[in-house]
Amino acid sequence: MNSTGTANVAFVRVLLISTYELGNQPLGLAKSAAALVAAHHEVRCADVAVDPIRSSDVDWAERVAFSVPMHTAMRLALQVAESVRARRPELPLCFFGLYAAVSRDLTVRSSADAVIAGEYESGLVAWVDGKGAGPPFQLTRGTALLPARHLLPTLDRYTRLAIDGEERLVGSVEASRGCSHRCRHCPVPVVYDGRVRPIDEATVVADVDQLVAAGVRHVTFADPDFLNTPLHSRRVVQAIHQRHPELTFDCTVKVEHVLRHPDVWSEFADAGCSFIVSAFESVSDVILNYFDKGHSVDDASRAVVSLREFGIEVRPSWLPFTPWTTIDGLVDLLDFVIAHDLVENVDPVQYTVRLLLPEGSLLLDRPEMTPYLGHYDVDRLGWTWSHPSSAVDQLQRELATLVEARIEQEGVLTFGEIDTLIRSQASTPRPRPGLGERSRGPLGQRARLTESWFCCSEPTTAQLAPLVPMS
Repeated sequence: MNSTGTANVAFVRVLLISTYELGNQPLGLAKSAAALVAAHHEVRCADVAVDPIRSSDVDWAERVAFSVPMHTAMRLALQVAESVRARRPELPLCFFGLYAAVSRDLTVRSSADAVIAGEYESGLVAWVDGKGAGPPFQLTRGTALLPARHLLPTLDRYTRLAIDGEERLVGSVEASRGCSHRCRHCPVPVVYDGRVRPIDEATVVADVDQLVAAGVRHVTFADPDFLNTPLHSRRVVQAIHQRHPELTFDCTVKVEHVLRHPDVWSEFADAGCSFIVSAFESVSDVILNYFDKGHSVDDASRAVVSLREFGIEVRPSWLPFTPWTTIDGLVDLLDFVIAHDLVENVDPVQYTVRLLLPEGSLLLDRPEMTPYLGHYDVDRLGWTWSHPSSAVDQLQRELATLVEARIEQEGVLTFGEIDTLIRSQASTPRPRPGLGERSRGPLGQRARLTESWFCCSEPTTAQLAPLVPMS
């Protein structure tokens, strides 16, 4: 005990690093920083997505931890970890977040001393305290703390909401973690195995309060599925709307939840829901069944129509390149987008997305996948697979090259080029459907985030471009 009557605690200097969080201010850093500060440690944060890591911060640190909420973040974090190791070989390193346990045996041997996937805060604090991080998968509920956003780069350096001819500051928040579903291509069930962890309503609202005070006018709910806990989510939305009636929001919702909770959408529209993201993935019922998505192509169509009744647009995410993809099937996807007037709702990169098979993927033991599997690629942190038709793989590469070359071009124009390229390789020509033939969306600019949203996919070349060196 010291003279004040409290136990002697060895405070530790911790450098937290984020590499990629979909263009958002990194919530993973803000939450882990809050837990460490509450445990009386000294914390600095670095986001490689907007700034190089300062060598002085690496020299200052006694421990370094990397937030890896997605596959791209993990691959980039491994690169940064190598540069940190080169400068400070003795420095203890940790990876935490959804993808922390990918290739964990290799990772722990080469790049890190600990990995923590799932509910990482308490394990991270224990690791910094020198007690050991515990098991790689942790799902015990912890105390929700207000994210320490004051330690992060300012919000004006991150994604914006483009709407009504202007761009508005955006803040990313979580109302829950995990997912009650087990879609086979998704990384979430590998860690959470069907479990959901709601976050205390008061903490979510308080986080939004501090975002609004910083100038945010739109909130993105980063939950894997916002309607996993519909009553909780509705309470959160109403509480936020009562405090900030001009604030808008978006969220991610499965097709089956869109249809299962029709009474939600009028309420959400009145509370400022600008759009939702939904993983449509495919317009092949066979492929949707392989993924265990829980919806059909017709369901996706009905979801578009249903949401538009309340003035809410859907921004579908697609997974067009799988071992079962055909070029004619890609034409079906284009026809769906055109007929439902979704051309403006889909970021061009969505048409290039290729199935990712990380360690533990629920697709790996499926007999439908077995004929196409290759080896585990340590550098790519995933299992390789090849399409039975080299023409399909070649088309994916051509589309990826096209989209990356048109990154500054208006998306509708890029869609026209994508449409022409895919149709030129179809087995038989077919007329395009009329725009909005099945469902017509509103005229004018539709709300979107300035950073493309996608997951369950190989990262793009641009995302894996060489990182800015340490300064």
